[in-house]
Amino acid sequence: MMRLFGWLCAVVLFSLSAPAQSLRVVELNCENLFDCRDDSLKQDEEYLPEATRHWTKRRYWRKMNNIAQELLSTSDDGIPDLIALCEVENDTVMHDLTKRSLLRNAGYEYVMTSSPDLRGIDVALLYSPYAFVPVSSYPIRITPVEGMRPTRDILYVSGRTVTDDTLHVFVVHAPSRYGGERYSRPFRMAVAERLCQSVDSIQLMAPDAHILIAGDFNDEADGPVLQHICRHRLRNLTKEARGQNGVSGTYRYKGQWGSIDHVLGSRSLYKKVDTAYVHAPKFLLEDEKLYGGYRPRRTYNGMKHQNGYSDHLPLVVRLQWF
Repeated sequence: MMRLFGWLCAVVLFSLSAPAQSLRVVELNCENLFDCRDDSLKQDEEYLPEATRHWTKRRYWRKMNNIAQELLSTSDDGIPDLIALCEVENDTVMHDLTKRSLLRNAGYEYVMTSSPDLRGIDVALLYSPYAFVPVSSYPIRITPVEGMRPTRDILYVSGRTVTDDTLHVFVVHAPSRYGGERYSRPFRMAVAERLCQSVDSIQLMAPDAHILIAGDFNDEADGPVLQHICRHRLRNLTKEARGQNGVSGTYRYKGQWGSIDHVLGSRSLYKKVDTAYVHAPKFLLEDEKLYGGYRPRRTYNGMKHQNGYSDHLPLVVRLQWF
């Protein structure tokens, strides 16, 4: 632990002294980062100490530090500047992650939503104040269409980079494919439409605006929802992203890799992309005995707890400003 603490301090000191020539962005679905307390207004009973999953404080803190380790491992020359997170429960969780976990010396601040999602999960943006200073932020509420349950708000944050550029950031977690892709598609399209309205408003005022969108869209790069979004003068910065160890996506289902997590950007940002990849070191993976190969090392295998990380892998994008 002391060795890890020393390494983290060195990373932070390096990041403060390094010239601000790039902006590193990470996106991650944390897979049910819940606290251990019951919220009477939300359906979070599954993640309580007395529930079937036996979600104890010990397991909570192991998960918290695993997520912190996962995020820190995405860079070996400083810390990520912006981190878009999905499936985080509340402000308590985000405070613990940024101020009490292995991330506590990195100096991150955060902005998050408080959505009407029935389970209480939300999205958040972590930022290093040395790389990005928020000017304004607010949640964008999604009006449900017929048959759609209340879902996560879109988080919007605008701020200034160290190069004194304005950066508009959106963090998205679209509805799942529960009930089938075709049945649930209108729900994701409702989120896409609301997102595009906001993007269009920004581009109307500033056609060359720097716009960054990150999150779990529950849709592939060539799917109808992503295609619709990209028609609004946006590019998929991670469409060709791949990882080490034969990983070709951020999520694996029945032996097939898929990319339902994405980082999108305006054309002005597309020109600045230096690298874009799936972060897939061995410690984030486990053998998939049924289908062969690897899959993300998640927190639970069925109902059996294991010392895992998430069922998604992180996306990393490095933007070169100079």
